[in-house]
Amino acid sequence: MPPHILADPRDLRDAVARSLHDFFNRQSGLVDAVGPEFRNAVNRLEEFVLRGGKRVRPTFAWIGWIGAGGDPHSAEAPGVLTACASLELIQACALIHDDIIDKSLTRRGYPTAHVEFARDHRDAGWAGNAEEFGTAASILVGDLALAWADDMFHGAELDAPAHRRALPVWSAMRTEVLGGQLLDIVVESSGDGSIESALKINRFKTAAYTVERPLHLGAAIAGADASVVHAYRSFGADIGIAFQLRDDVLGVFGDPSVTGKPSGDDLRSGKRTALLAYALEAADMNHPQAAATLRGAVGSALSDTDVNELRMLIAELGAVDRIEHEISALTENALAALRASGVRQHATEALHEMALTVTRRTY
Repeated sequence: MPPHILADPRDLRDAVARSLHDFFNRQSGLVDAVGPEFRNAVNRLEEFVLRGGKRVRPTFAWIGWIGAGGDPHSAEAPGVLTACASLELIQACALIHDDIIDKSLTRRGYPTAHVEFARDHRDAGWAGNAEEFGTAASILVGDLALAWADDMFHGAELDAPAHRRALPVWSAMRTEVLGGQLLDIVVESSGDGSIESALKINRFKTAAYTVERPLHLGAAIAGADASVVHAYRSFGADIGIAFQLRDDVLGVFGDPSVTGKPSGDDLRSGKRTALLAYALEAADMNHPQAAATLRGAVGSALSDTDVNELRMLIAELGAVDRIEHEISALTENALAALRASGVRQHATEALHEMALTVTRRTY
């Protein structure tokens, strides 16, 4: 692996994409034996995985490995890269299922998987309900992505001790993201608008499998000592939550050309984000009418005008400023933990830059 791979994330993104493409190619015999319908579904999954995304999770895992002593020029580097790349299949599962749960119509500027499968059903003139077919097919394709994440990870050419060290981290990460997803739908259904619940969801649904566990995974593969693991996990938890807080803001105020999703989608779907929780807390204390307006509006069929009015209300209640303050504080705490660690300097510098990239303000 070239030494400048840390300096230019595009090189790592390209390497991850090639690793994923090679994995899909290796599945071709199994897929084609099932039949053309399955081949069509797998092609759709491959397109979804390869056509977008910043490869944040593999990048954190790779840098975590190097920062804990991994050598990108060593014989084990290709196997480590494969293990890191497998994180993208967990991400694919999470996104496909999340889009079903949220009834989202677009992802990364393209129709969501369940929308595409429903269109296939209508175009073919098949019997039954097209939307129900789209949902069912997408659930199965998301399941396939999770199963193949396991296959790709376990098939990576890691030596036996590295695999044994990494396995508990891998297992914990899968459990945490699914647990966080369940917490999300419970909170949304119960109407729990508390800050505590929103932050707990952020911790397990996003932070753990986006930053903290990928770094931990890389450290485990490298055989890092406890102090490095602790520093990575502290950094990862804070930056992961900050990353989700930024996503919460973008879900309400983001530019669709940047986010790939309609602006205000989180308000329409009724997501109980920290942004909404902060707004409700401020409204409950001083503006009961504003609190009633928010609770009555989120999760309903909102027009663009409705969304704009809710945006103004959320901003006026100080929720956006509070989120920005939280992001800054979490980022500073994370960087302080990193500076005090024994992580190699070039990896520390790369993680510093990534921390700023994933928490940067882009509306």
